[in-house]
Amino acid sequence: MNHDIDELGAHVSASGGVALAPERAHEIDAAVLQLFTKQPSRWAESVIDEESAQAFKDARAQHGITIAGAHDSYLINLSTPDRRLWRMSQRSFEAELARCALLELDFLVTHPGNATDKDYAAGLERNAQGVTESLEAVLGPTKVLLELTAGSGTSVGATFENLQTIIEMIPTEQRHRVGVCFDTCHAFSAGYDLVDDYDGVWSAFDDVIGLDRLGLIHMNDSQHPFDSRKDRHEGIGDGSLGLEPFRRIVLDERLMAVPKVLETPKGDEGDEADIRNLTLLRTLRAEG
Repeated sequence: MNHDIDELGAHVSASGGVALAPERAHEIDAAVLQLFTKQPSRWAESVIDEESAQAFKDARAQHGITIAGAHDSYLINLSTPDRRLWRMSQRSFEAELARCALLELDFLVTHPGNATDKDYAAGLERNAQGVTESLEAVLGPTKVLLELTAGSGTSVGATFENLQTIIEMIPTEQRHRVGVCFDTCHAFSAGYDLVDDYDGVWSAFDDVIGLDRLGLIHMNDSQHPFDSRKDRHEGIGDGSLGLEPFRRIVLDERLMAVPKVLETPKGDEGDEADIRNLTLLRTLRAEG
């Protein structure tokens, strides 16, 4: 495989230290990786020292990892009306961004969060404020990627318009550091029909946000039907999207340079599940 032209990868474990993640990506034949820089279900912030950061960067170079990024903590909610939770979330997100900058990661994916008061306009504003404060506090190469959500409960960010609203509320001097992560499972569950209206979905994305802001695609099939508002990932081709949307994505010239990361279930198979899904995506591309 030529890693120079392969933009496919997976979310890999950083258990035992972030420096071990590049080798794990290499073991599944991936040139792109996503990881957690801390335990995603705990508020406690991990500290990455200079030695660990250098070890990560050395391992990344050694294993030919072309794109590396992180996903933020599941506890962060920058859209919350609860001032205490909002400040905890903002500080945690800022710490996430600082670790990413230290590791020289390319991106940090964040879920826009939940407006539990159902004031979605205010939720979007709160989100933009939290991202802005964090970007102003932390310089570096890492782009913040707002992830399209499945639209369950009181979540914001399930429409292209929501994401664009957040982007537009971020000051011009920081806006170039913000992009979008498109999750195929979330999009389908949120009502973007990649199966029967593939071209329409991407036309809408380009019209509302612009394909130049697309920084990452999460390649996930869905356990639930179209427009279900439910977020449960499935292996490529094993869910309600089927193979065809993924074939079209890996062959779409507009999306060729966009990194694509699996977040599909590993089950008892572990790495073998990632290898199978990545092989399937490469086969779809080869078959045309």
